Amino acid sequence: MTLHRRPQIPLERPLIIPFHPQPKRIHHADQFFGIGIARSRRGQENLHRFREPARLHQIATFFHRRTCRGCQGQQSREDNRMKTRAFLHLICLLCVTLPASASELPQPLTSADFPAIDPAQARLGQLLFHDKLLSGNRNISCGTCHHPDLGGTDGLSLGIGEGGTGLGPFRRPGTGDDRIRKRIPRNAPALWNLGHKDISVLFHDGRLSRSDLYENGFDSPAEEWLPPGLDNLLAAQALFPLTAQFEMAGNPRENEVAGAVHDRIDAAWPIIAKRVRTIPAYGRMFVESFDHIEEPADVTITEIANAIAAYIAAEWRNHDSPFDAYLAGDHTALSPDARAGMNLFYGRANCSSCHAGPLLSDQGFHALALPDFGPGRTRMFDPYARDVGRMGESDRIEDAYRFRTPSLRNVALTAPYGHNGAFPTLEGIVRHHLDPLTSRASWTADLARLPDVPWLADADFLISQDAREMARQTRRVDITPVRLTDAEINQTVAFLHSLTGQTALTRPFGAPETVPSGLPVD
Repeated sequence: MTLHRRPQIPLERPLIIPFHPQPKRIHHADQFFGIGIARSRRGQENLHRFREPARLHQIATFFHRRTCRGCQGQQSREDNRMKTRAFLHLICLLCVTLPASASELPQPLTSADFPAIDPAQARLGQLLFHDKLLSGNRNISCGTCHHPDLGGTDGLSLGIGEGGTGLGPFRRPGTGDDRIRKRIPRNAPALWNLGHKDISVLFHDGRLSRSDLYENGFDSPAEEWLPPGLDNLLAAQALFPLTAQFEMAGNPRENEVAGAVHDRIDAAWPIIAKRVRTIPAYGRMFVESFDHIEEPADVTITEIANAIAAYIAAEWRNHDSPFDAYLAGDHTALSPDARAGMNLFYGRANCSSCHAGPLLSDQGFHALALPDFGPGRTRMFDPYARDVGRMGESDRIEDAYRFRTPSLRNVALTAPYGHNGAFPTLEGIVRHHLDPLTSRASWTADLARLPDVPWLADADFLISQDAREMARQTRRVDITPVRLTDAEINQTVAFLHSLTGQTALTRPFGAPETVPSGLPVD
């Protein structure tokens, strides 16, 4: 018997829970009688309810009512209470066992979720994104740390920025006076679907968000000095790696960009814009791509940022995964393991409490007690290398060690995981989420993907020797441990793999062979 409110609603495969006549024993689907709890695709208004439970064959043994007067007289109040408790226990068991309800599942991503992109601006942005001309010492590009061949990241726990050589896992820290002075403090975030119209905050600590605080549309590190005319959050985000000392700007006194940043952040952007617009090929493309640009001299950092944003939005837009197909109505799109993992993700594992919505992120901030290492993103008065996460931006003690929930789209392509890349595998980061403190205690330094930098080795794990700081971090955990079997963890990982787009490895642009500056392309 299948119970549901409206038989005409399309239903997923019912969950069959058969019952043995003896109380509190549940058997497999090939035994006895089963109740199919069908799930509609219409949300909470179609939640199912039991009707006339006394007529159900096996459940009747819990609370059946004897009709003869003699039997009624023999039933004690205690017996009735026991039967009621048994029935309520059964109902709770059903609620726990049911797969994720349709109301919890997000709507599939569609083209309507993304603003239109100008193809000419995106093609121009591709060249700028991969051109080292935008860096202070002309030795690193945006694409060095966010490469299309590496899932939009660099494959490292903590990257090697300005001064390094090579790409991805093969990147090296440089030599002599040009060698790096510091690792990049945080893991290079993936860029998938950042053009989505609902994204409102970026960076691990959320230091860039939509806001009217400074009357320019954004709350950012540049505050009121952010240039006007930026198209969206992505365009604003593109400006800050250019001015970051260890990412792209370089060290003070090394070049005019780094020197200008030392004076004030917005002093560097006109220097970069002039570099770009005075290259004839770039000048022509800006005139062709932007209606308001009549000659190359009109190009500012705003147009450069808008072009890069158009490229990022086009290059890393992807929503043709098996999960998307499932959400669109193809219930054969997920393997049995992925389907089971989805039910855990949206059910008992409680992953969807943070990884919610079509991007699988609540865009909130949570403390996970990830193992700490590296230079951290220190504040002005921090006495040593550490990373306090969101608190560094908000200055609120309750935000200590909290980091932004990442989107899980194409997550299988973006290892390692965590704000500092502490875990090299999906299984590792899943296990950490299930029991953060146990995972943290068993974590070993060899799990971090850190290219060898001998002159930084002594400091890489120095933070772990500070017992008080470690205690503070372990006290700040926003996750309640959940027990899953090894088989269930494997099913959860299978679901995460189902978030990989069918065309994720075939990008519309990719890295160009050459760029107008003539500098080498990584």
